[in-house]
Amino acid sequence: MLIREDSTVQCFAESELHQMKIHCDSISLINDKDGVSVWRVISGDDSYVMKCFDKPEYRREIANYQTLISLSVPTLKMFAYTDCSILLEDIEQSIFRLGNADDLNNPSIAELIAKWYILLHENGRDYANSHLLYDECDALTVMNMVEVKEKTGTSDINVWQVLEDNFDAIKSTAMRLPRTLTYNDFFYTNLAVSRDGSSAIVFDYNLLGKGYVYSDIRNVCSSLGDESAAAFLSAYGGYDKTEIIIDDVVSPLLSLHVACQLEVFPDWASDSLEMVRDGRLKVAVEKLLDDYI
Repeated sequence: MLIREDSTVQCFAESELHQMKIHCDSISLINDKDGVSVWRVISGDDSYVMKCFDKPEYRREIANYQTLISLSVPTLKMFAYTDCSILLEDIEQSIFRLGNADDLNNPSIAELIAKWYILLHENGRDYANSHLLYDECDALTVMNMVEVKEKTGTSDINVWQVLEDNFDAIKSTAMRLPRTLTYNDFFYTNLAVSRDGSSAIVFDYNLLGKGYVYSDIRNVCSSLGDESAAAFLSAYGGYDKTEIIIDDVVSPLLSLHVACQLEVFPDWASDSLEMVRDGRLKVAVEKLLDDYI
């Protein structure tokens, strides 16, 4: 992780606190990556965490907090904000604790996570269908798929021709799925669990957008242990299983698109690439074409 060593980052943070009219006794850097700096702010007996966004495209997280609060979806407490920054409760001084890797193998916590996702999906449906929001499927384009096959060195594999021949139909099928608010970025590092074990929330909403329900269910279950995933699914309840067939095609394509934007191909996209190479993606495409197109 590269931390900028110049004083401009702290000057920006202090300027943001001034705009918020927050008295600051001390400010210390927690993290600084990709144009997002995170600070612990001490003001008297109170401790806060402030996120400052250098890049305009990341500032949507500020509005996303406001949206979730308005929809009664539990979040960290928001105390103040500007156009570029947001001041939140400090988890270390709150009713919550930060999630850890062991939480992913705890069925009881998985059930709490499911309750949060139920609220997100139920309360976010009308909002998602009446507002212009980030949608992961927007990245499903012919140009992006060409880039993926070239960067991964898989252009000679037949699945790309099948996708190209049926691309418009595949994308329109994915876009027709009912939309709601989706979180899209689950991992224990974005998890907070109440200290009394009664609730759990996820935070960091940069990738919050609209999508189909199963994309979130798959995103969560892929990080959970087997028993925890079963507990999550049981607590979440029913959902449209036909979305799985569409997601089996869309998810690896979008994962590869994101992976190919990075300087080093990430481990988390390795299985998606292997699906191209071993024929599993082609099988998924053919099933989608047979069943829905």
